[in-house]
Amino acid sequence: MNRIYWRIRNSLAIKVILSTVILSLGVTGVTGSALNSQLSAGIREVNLNSALAEARSTIFTAEYRFLLAQGERDSVVQKVVDDVISSATTLTANENTREVVFIRSPGNTMDNNYEIASNLLDPNSIPTSLSERVRKKTELVYQYTNMKYLTGTKVKGLAIGQKVQIPNAGQYEMYIIFSLANQEKTLDLIRRALFLTGFVLLLLIGLITWLVVRQVVRPVRDAANIATEFTAGDFRKRLKVESQDEISTLGLAFNEMAESIEKQIARLENLSRVQQRFVSDVSHELRTPLTTLRMASEVIHSSKDTFDPIVARSAELLVAQLDRFERLLEDLLEVSRFDAEVAVLEAVDFDIVQLVQRCADDLALVAKERKTEIYVTTAQPVVMVKADIRRVERILRNLLANAIDHAEELQIDVRIEASDHDVAIGVRDYGVGLDENALIRVFDRFWRADPSRARTRGGTGLGLSIALEDARLHNGELEAWGRPGRGAHFVVTLPRNTWESIEQRLIPLQPEDYKA
Repeated sequence: MNRIYWRIRNSLAIKVILSTVILSLGVTGVTGSALNSQLSAGIREVNLNSALAEARSTIFTAEYRFLLAQGERDSVVQKVVDDVISSATTLTANENTREVVFIRSPGNTMDNNYEIASNLLDPNSIPTSLSERVRKKTELVYQYTNMKYLTGTKVKGLAIGQKVQIPNAGQYEMYIIFSLANQEKTLDLIRRALFLTGFVLLLLIGLITWLVVRQVVRPVRDAANIATEFTAGDFRKRLKVESQDEISTLGLAFNEMAESIEKQIARLENLSRVQQRFVSDVSHELRTPLTTLRMASEVIHSSKDTFDPIVARSAELLVAQLDRFERLLEDLLEVSRFDAEVAVLEAVDFDIVQLVQRCADDLALVAKERKTEIYVTTAQPVVMVKADIRRVERILRNLLANAIDHAEELQIDVRIEASDHDVAIGVRDYGVGLDENALIRVFDRFWRADPSRARTRGGTGLGLSIALEDARLHNGELEAWGRPGRGAHFVVTLPRNTWESIEQRLIPLQPEDYKA
């Protein structure tokens, strides 16, 4: 059932056909019902008028014959009654039956009794309400009823009655009952014909809709398939254009767009390759003169005590800036590896708790200079993982260095959580924090929340970007949270085994100590 539901939901053709058929079903149902009502009412009215005319003629003939029999013997009157019944009734099948019933009117106390019903018809077939109306009126009165025979047969009928005067017997009620079996068969035939016609009409509408939708949906489906192949990197496919209608115009526009996209992507790929090659070449080319400058600066720095104080300070600045320049080159080389998709993992087994503690100890002196402290908490003393220890260490050092830069002389909390499949490290500072606009850019390359602060403290703007790439290279994730004046929280989640995927976020991104 779910498979059928998703198939219907994901297919435009099926949804259009179903919608059209359902709407057509409603229209056909309303139209068929109205037509059936009109035809049924017309047939019933025609039958009623015909029955009234026949009943009026039959009863009038009976009254005339009864009038001629005034003063005759009872046997003659009986023969007249029998002739009236014989001439008014039929002996054919039930669907053509016409019966006659004589019922003594209440208050008639004469001895002669001519109550009779033709062809074993049960006199109780005459409704009491109809009998009461006949006694009150002088004209014909009718009512629909069921013709019940003593043999157990039942047929729908129309009873028409009027008062008559039988010689030597007083007042009676004479009823002509017409069988409606033919009428009901005709109505059933009309209903079946309407139903069959509606069913065939729905099939034809569904078929026509399918043909029309197929002509429209097929090019759209082809375009979606080609777009999917574009997403996968295959830009050679084009839509087939075989006519000059609106769909063909759409196909031509789609092909032109695809060709333009292919050219733009090719140009951007070429530009990206040139840029990557340029960064890589420049970084490699700068390492040789940087090595020479490093050796020269160390020689100068080792003799700074013999220099003038201004020259000695310049020697210290030279070494510091060369250190910063070397870190920038290393970051640029790593970025070029990520862009070229040649970065690889060198997975080994190690204790990540020990690695976090070592990174915290190494940066403790820097944290002390900034008047802050790093606190590490873990529920498990040992958490073994299989990952690239160099890259994981770089993630941790970047997060800790970033926290120290923005801690504003407040403590830094590092939390470690682990499950059977994942491990997570959260780095929480309580300093200047980040606003929501900064959160969407915090991992962008060369972006700094406070450029002046980053310049004075030596940041390159690549640390968090490289940390994110390192995390994703492990099939992990690095996320950030922050609020102005309330600090920031960075959480890195990694699988405990290389090339697996993380199953759950072990540390909530929004800290438990934060209340909105």
